Amino acid sequence: MSELAARLQQCQRRLARAALAAGRNESEITLLAVSKTKPVDAIRAAVCAGQRRFGESYVQEAVEKIAQLNDATLEWHFIGPIQSNKTRAIAEHFTWVQSIDRLKIAERLSAQRPAHLTPLQICIQVNISDEPQKGGIAAADLLPFAAAVSRLPGLHLRGLMAIPAAGGDMDAQRAPFAALRTLFEQLRLHHPQVDTLSMGMSDDLEAAVAEGSTLVRVGSAIFGSRA
Repeated sequence: MSELAARLQQCQRRLARAALAAGRNESEITLLAVSKTKPVDAIRAAVCAGQRRFGESYVQEAVEKIAQLNDATLEWHFIGPIQSNKTRAIAEHFTWVQSIDRLKIAERLSAQRPAHLTPLQICIQVNISDEPQKGGIAAADLLPFAAAVSRLPGLHLRGLMAIPAAGGDMDAQRAPFAALRTLFEQLRLHHPQVDTLSMGMSDDLEAAVAEGSTLVRVGSAIFGSRA
C-alpha cells in the first residue's frame, strides 16, 4: 500500500469513527479529497486507492489536471473564489461548484454551462464567522440569494458550504457548524431538494460530522501538507 493510500484509509477510518460517535451512518457523509496544488500523480494514486471526488481552487491548474487524467468517472468540485473571467472554464469542466456567493457569478455559470451537460450542482458559500477576509454571503442574505440562484437554468441548488474561523476545542469548532446547520434547515423549508451541507476539513471534521455535515473537504490529511 502506498503512503497516500494509507493516509486515505486512515482518513476514511477517522470519518467512520466520527459518524459512529455522532450516531450517524458513515454512508451519509461524502469525502471530498482537496487536491489543489497537488500533482497529477498524487491524484492518480488517490484514484487507484478508490477516491473518486476531488476539490480544486485554481481554474487553470484544475483544467489541466482534468485533461491529463481524462477520466469521466471522476467528480470535480470547484471550491475556491471565482473570478468572472474564469466562469466559462468552470462551467465546462466541473460537476459541482461549492463557492457561489455572488449572483453575477451564478448567472455567468448558468449561461455558460454547455447544454449537453447535466446542470451544475451548486452550493452557496456562507461567511458563517463574519470574517471580512473570507468569501461567502452573510447569513441574513441567504434566503433571497438562494431564491435567485434556484431560478437560474443550468444550475441545481444542492446546499451550503462554509469555512469557519479556526476554533480551539471541540465545542468552539462545533458552534459555527451548528449555526450553518440551522441555516441549512431554514433553507430546506423553501427548497426541499437541498441535501448537501459541505463543512469540515482536516482539522475539524469530527466537529462538522457531529453537527450534520454531509460532505467533508479534506486535503492535508490525505495528500500531506507539502504542495
